Amino acid sequence: MKLLVCLLGLVLVVEGLPYFAFPEKMQGWLRQLSEIPPGHLRWIGLASTLFGLALCYLGRRSGLLP
Repeated sequence: MKLLVCLLGLVLVVEGLPYFAFPEKMQGWLRQLSEIPPGHLRWIGLASTLFGLALCYLGRRSGLLP
């Protein structure tokens, strides 16, 4: 459970840094993101989810993660 809480905290840090460092650029990027069709966003989300799961699997399998 400690690892999960730590990982969630790191996700929030990584997600929040661009908004803190470059708020104007993030607004422009979000405007561009809203123009992408939902189907494309769904595939991007699926691909990133599968990539993240593969990284977790490889990290656990290689012994890098507890």
